[in-house]
Amino acid sequence: MTLRSLLFVLVFGALAAFVLVNWTVLNAPTALSLAFADVQAPLGVVMLGFIVAVTVLFLGYIVYLQMSGLLETRRHGKELQAQRQLADQAEASRFTELRGFLEGEFARQATRQVELDAALRGRLDALEEQVRIVVEQQANSVSASVGELADRIDRGPSRAG
Repeated sequence: MTLRSLLFVLVFGALAAFVLVNWTVLNAPTALSLAFADVQAPLGVVMLGFIVAVTVLFLGYIVYLQMSGLLETRRHGKELQAQRQLADQAEASRFTELRGFLEGEFARQATRQVELDAALRGRLDALEEQVRIVVEQQANSVSASVGELADRIDRGPSRAG
């Protein structure tokens, strides 16, 4: 029980106790002026009726405020949920866009890597061919030099002898 409810119960309990203890005095008839007529009525019961009427009005107003606050909170909750869904959809859209961008970038990088590999292989093949040609030329040159030396060696002793 909240402090407000406890205070409400205590005040109306005290009022009920006061009315029970003083019922004979509150129920005693008195001459009352209604500004246009005079009537005989118990002043305490009339005042008690006013208190009850005002209390009912205030309770009705409190219930109205509580209900309007609850409805407003519910409306805000629905709006918040709608905004949250919009934000989630926007975030999902950004993730999808990012995924597409990354996939495009990876594909572009893979294509570029294939092109670079092909260019590198082409250069390596060309260098290999050049090295092979140079090696063949060197081998031919060495063979020619060896053959020439062999001819000199073969001719050399026969000239001397």
